[in-house]
Amino acid sequence: MENTEMKFPRLPHLRTVKFAPVAVFFLFFVTNLTGFYFSPALAPTVQAITRADFSSDFIPLDIPQSGDCDLDLIIFRAGEREAVDPRLIHAVIQQESKYDPKATSPVGAKGLMQLMPDTGKRFDCKNLKDEACNVEAGTKYLAWLLKRFNGDVSLALAGYNAGEGSVDKYKGIPPYHETENYVKKIVGNYGKTYHPIVSPDDAKVVFGLTSSSSASSSD
Repeated sequence: MENTEMKFPRLPHLRTVKFAPVAVFFLFFVTNLTGFYFSPALAPTVQAITRADFSSDFIPLDIPQSGDCDLDLIIFRAGEREAVDPRLIHAVIQQESKYDPKATSPVGAKGLMQLMPDTGKRFDCKNLKDEACNVEAGTKYLAWLLKRFNGDVSLALAGYNAGEGSVDKYKGIPPYHETENYVKKIVGNYGKTYHPIVSPDDAKVVFGLTSSSSASSSD
């Protein structure tokens, strides 16, 4: 399957913060229209709204975009819960389905992360066409593989593509052209060969998944 380069956002990826300026404008408009002028006392309220908007749906600048804000947040939250770098999840989805939730392979793999029905059941997903369910199950599987192969991204990806049994059999990436090409493309997009095995709380810092950690890492 031909791979295309992932697009990285140039602006903060926030779903709700875009409405904050509208809310502020509305407050000014209403107060001026009614003769009641904006009071500095309202500033803390406006600031609180803006902060809430930033914190609730914040996604770091360097995480790829799918073109669907809701899907991006699903991927980000799954990464947070399972302590998997969302950048890696995006790289897998880009290669597996190009973000098409209806994608189905000739062998029966389905959805965004192209899971086989047995794998879906193994990780509690019965409806593989459901975006959230598919991403959650695929991320759980990816997390399991990363732990099994001690954070080796190439081996985890080889296991995702060809099965962990094949990786064990060949004691490395199986000598299948499809698998070798699959691993090469995703590692190339992700840019890393090692993925730290950490707790969900630590993952937020290690992978820069909070606004504060992202700001610190950019300094």
